[in-house]
Amino acid sequence: MDHLRRPTPRLAVRALILRENRLLLVNAWPGVESELWCAPGGGVEPGQSLPDNLEREVAEETGLRISVGAPCLVNEFHDPDSGFHQVEIFFRCGLTGGELSAEWRDPEGVVSRRGWFGRTEVAALRSKPDRLAEIAWGTGFGYDPLERLVR
Repeated sequence: MDHLRRPTPRLAVRALILRENRLLLVNAWPGVESELWCAPGGGVEPGQSLPDNLEREVAEETGLRISVGAPCLVNEFHDPDSGFHQVEIFFRCGLTGGELSAEWRDPEGVVSRRGWFGRTEVAALRSKPDRLAEIAWGTGFGYDPLERLVR
């Protein structure tokens, strides 16, 4: 019965949104600013579809409205010290409304910065998952096995 006490992996969704060949990224770490950038998105709420969850998360974190397309990446990361394990499904998305605004505040208080970045800029940033730029500007589907959680 030990398997019943193990933490269940958290499921999350993330949006890869390109506009004018620039990728939308957020700086998300609760309560602090980090140098780690990622695609907008977050945890899945039960009873809502993955696209509905993603539309909600992107709106909360950025104030933007999106259309959710096909999945393009499954990424896993974990923190062996705490046992935290997250499985993320990345979707190709289109922008349908809104603009980034310096006045926008994430109601959850997780995202502190957001911005559009070109491929060379993304390569120079500290970002996760490791294949973020490759998948965002590519056309195929990817799977990144268990990456270690970084802060």
